[in-house]
Amino acid sequence: MEIMNCKISHFMKDLNSLKTEQLEKWFTDESIIWIPPSKEISGKNRILALFRAIFRRYENIEWRVSEIFPLGNGKYFYQTNSLGNMSGKGTYKNEICTIIQFSDCGKILYLSDYFKDTKVFN
Repeated sequence: MEIMNCKISHFMKDLNSLKTEQLEKWFTDESIIWIPPSKEISGKNRILALFRAIFRRYENIEWRVSEIFPLGNGKYFYQTNSLGNMSGKGTYKNEICTIIQFSDCGKILYLSDYFKDTKVFN
């Protein structure tokens, strides 16, 4: 269990770098992510393209994990606060719940975010 909590912390550290080169090691061509308002996508290259697009929408953004709950079978549920500035839209703040599943070798098989406030994306 500690190992996976550590994995989540390392993934979030790489996410906070805002560099897709740092995120590349987490995904495979079998990985699936769903980060609204985008549709569910699969495959490492498409996932990295989505992160590049997300990072471009913000002047700066940071995610802080507050709680991690193990669900079994390599799946976890965790809560995050995100803070930053959206380009041309001012301050951004949101609470996110994420479901993540790791493969046995530590790659992300599945990641899905649920946002407290969705009106900022409209």
